[in-house]
Amino acid sequence: MGARPALVRDDSSPHRLPAASFPHGAENGRDRVRLGPDLDDDALDRLIGPVDGKRVLDLGCGAGAATIALARRGARVTAVEASTTRLAQARAAAEVAEVRVEFHHSDLADLAFVRADTVDLVLAVYSLAGVQDLSRVFRQVHRVLTPGSALLLSLPHPFTTMLEDDADQPSPYLTRTAWSASPLAWRAAGDEGVTHVHQIGDVFTTLSRSNFAVDALLEPEPVDGISGIHTSTMVEWVPPTLVVRARKLGI
Repeated sequence: MGARPALVRDDSSPHRLPAASFPHGAENGRDRVRLGPDLDDDALDRLIGPVDGKRVLDLGCGAGAATIALARRGARVTAVEASTTRLAQARAAAEVAEVRVEFHHSDLADLAFVRADTVDLVLAVYSLAGVQDLSRVFRQVHRVLTPGSALLLSLPHPFTTMLEDDADQPSPYLTRTAWSASPLAWRAAGDEGVTHVHQIGDVFTTLSRSNFAVDALLEPEPVDGISGIHTSTMVEWVPPTLVVRARKLGI
């Protein structure tokens, strides 16, 4: 860990969570998948496209917000989560929403239970920030996807990991360099995790080496007037979320 590993102070309000903890605390009961805090979900939905009848793998489902949204839109969803606590939350949420989901407790790079060439879309909302070696995950995702199908992922933008917000300062201030490889810890409302900072170039290169072709790379600006539990004044200075879609090449 670096000298300043925390993205959130210990006295943080339960109504204001660190952006890196997204989608922890994200609202369930929506039909749109949220790829990041305070984004235009309708505009980004084009990256997902129709999912009715398709098999979708939600990689790192968290408490199940995206899982439920996909299932409500007719997808046959398999959800994978490494945290037993979050997996239990997702199961309970799916029961309340009365949707059918196949849940698995597993490391995100261990997809042996999924047959090769059977998945039409893989979604990873902020979950790969908890993975240090992306290549292990991308190789497994490539194996399970059908040819030409997409991996859609979102990550905390690396710019945001360089900054810290301070209500007593007129703007966020730098706390680490762009090249720092130290992971960042976050804690929010009884949950905690680690964010590994993935630079845009590294994500692109690792996808290419894993036989994917990137067809969308976005740094979406948050929507004015939207304020949620993950909102920070840092979004006025840097993009909070990196969104990447890549399609499987070969077989």
